[in-house]
Amino acid sequence: MRELAAALGVRPTKQKGQNFVIDANTVRRIVRTAGVRPDDVVVEVGPGLGSLTLALLEAADRVVAVEIDDILAAALPATIEARMPARTDRFALVHSDAMLVTELPGPAPTALVANLPYNVAVPVLLTMLDRFPSIERTLVMVQAEVADRLAAEPGNKVYGVPSVKANWYAQVKRAGSIGRKVFWPAPNVDSGLVSLVRRTEPVKTTATKAEVFAVVDAAFAQRRKTLRAALAGWAGSAAGAEAALVAAGVSPQARGESLTVEEFAAIAEHKPAARETAL
Repeated sequence: MRELAAALGVRPTKQKGQNFVIDANTVRRIVRTAGVRPDDVVVEVGPGLGSLTLALLEAADRVVAVEIDDILAAALPATIEARMPARTDRFALVHSDAMLVTELPGPAPTALVANLPYNVAVPVLLTMLDRFPSIERTLVMVQAEVADRLAAEPGNKVYGVPSVKANWYAQVKRAGSIGRKVFWPAPNVDSGLVSLVRRTEPVKTTATKAEVFAVVDAAFAQRRKTLRAALAGWAGSAAGAEAALVAAGVSPQARGESLTVEEFAAIAEHKPAARETAL
């Protein structure tokens, strides 16, 4: 990987959150932990120099890599051709910002496996899960602190917006830790693996995802406040927030960090109508 980077004149940049995995055992461990199957179509975000891409191609039916960096995107097909020529027809590259990708070439993806750029990990993860509902299983490597937040359960001090929104799509759990020495350059933080298995049944609610997420955002924007106070802006008044909470079976004195995604959905269903708020 270092030789390839030198040949390309590439150095990882903090601006793009680049930390390349340069340890073969680590990429194999990621593929193994992800449970990649021979019939999987895997989408990888931020393949970088291609170390994880090659390991995925060994295990999956197809791999689609989404890369924003011009130099890395241009070099990746040649890396696949040189290292794994028999699998080049099973590889596709999308040269784009993952946040802008709305469709992928070939069959629908069944799995997402990625070493996500730390500075955009959560929005990229949630966007991919939202836009590609065919993704059944996900394993991402993120900053350890972010991994803890994604996998946190209600009542945990780090439970927050990423925890609830990830749980809207999937069952989430920590799947391991990754040391700093397997990266180039070595980051100043530890990394963690997070496993997400898509819900077989969506959250039962008459509210839309946007309506539920609006409640989540409001609740955690002022997480120290009770929900009666934190949701006052969302509901139009503190009294309106209290009415919605009581109707949803949630204590107005509770705080967002104690609620499940199902409870947030119930609150969203009882948002006061604009006319009621005006009165």
